[in-house]
Amino acid sequence: MLTLPTLDGRLEPYAPQGDPLVPRAPGRPFTRTAFAAAHVVSDPLAERDPWGGKPAVDWDATLRFRVGLWDQGLGLAEAMDTAQRGMGVDWDTAHELIRRTMAEAKVHPLRPRVACGAGTDHVAPDTLRDLDSIAAAYMHQMEAIEAAGGQVIVMATRALPAMGAGPDDYARLYGRLLAQAKDPVILHWLGDMFDPALAGYWGARDVDAASDLVLGLIRDHAPKVDGIKISLLDQAHEEAFRARLPDGVRLYTGDDFNYAPLIEGDGTHHSHALLGAFAAIAPAAAQALEALAAGDLQTYHALLGPTVPLSRELFRTPTRYYKAGIAFLAWLNGAQDHFVMPAGLQSARPITHYAELFRLADRARLLADPDRATRRMAQLLAVHGVG
Repeated sequence: MLTLPTLDGRLEPYAPQGDPLVPRAPGRPFTRTAFAAAHVVSDPLAERDPWGGKPAVDWDATLRFRVGLWDQGLGLAEAMDTAQRGMGVDWDTAHELIRRTMAEAKVHPLRPRVACGAGTDHVAPDTLRDLDSIAAAYMHQMEAIEAAGGQVIVMATRALPAMGAGPDDYARLYGRLLAQAKDPVILHWLGDMFDPALAGYWGARDVDAASDLVLGLIRDHAPKVDGIKISLLDQAHEEAFRARLPDGVRLYTGDDFNYAPLIEGDGTHHSHALLGAFAAIAPAAAQALEALAAGDLQTYHALLGPTVPLSRELFRTPTRYYKAGIAFLAWLNGAQDHFVMPAGLQSARPITHYAELFRLADRARLLADPDRATRRMAQLLAVHGVG
């Protein structure tokens, strides 16, 4: 029994219900591609300058977490927003992460798919003033990912909105990048709820105008586009957008609020997944995808339904701090021995948020060892003066 704070500041007793899902390998191939975007585990004993220096990474724990996702049949989105790119993790660290991850993936028995984020974050923002410099920065990271054997995700860059790029600028830049790519890439549309610096991406503030622009880009370069990841938290927009995609180009949902119906689909179109939430709900996600592949929609929704309130709390406003909740759940579940993050990002959320995540994870059957999770939650509560 714990005494947990509520979101409105009260204290209430809570007894975990137990009955956790047991992670396991899938019994059949999935009918949806599913990438879980994973976080980075810090090494707190090696950390010396958490706000200004390069992060100290516990490589063993970081890679074990990824192997655990692969063991359940999930793919991996590496070195993305969930791994704190631009929020405590620099490109040098991300590059090492990609190299280490790809080496592990190549020897994993399930040969998991791994897609890795290419951006422009190794170059000082004030030097990215034109399309040539932005293209060169992107190509540097794309080539590094290809050399490691990963699929490229062309992440959204803050440099384009910062320079006031218009639609023609986006078309020219992305055309160059797609022509340069060795294999089909995944494009990336991250809404400003995840990163305010990306407002107006694709050269338009209006989402419908931006959609027309990026769809035109995809049509012009369809053989080089595996798919596009959209994280706008707008189910109706995603459904309309995916219906307009050329044949063979996937929609990878990044909608951490509405993934269950989007992945199920409407009978004509469906979304695949590239989700930070899947790193937090991996057993439920993997077993739900297995049920979907078997045509068992009742089990699919029974498994995913309880995870949606958890994901909505993880991604509550300010959405960009969702990484803290993913690391918190990894700590509760024994995937790491501490709750410390690069740049000290664990402090970005209040104790009431973590208490609510504890409740919701328990109800979704996602506390792997309820006794351990309860002990760790009690430790965090004590640090915050609740006991």
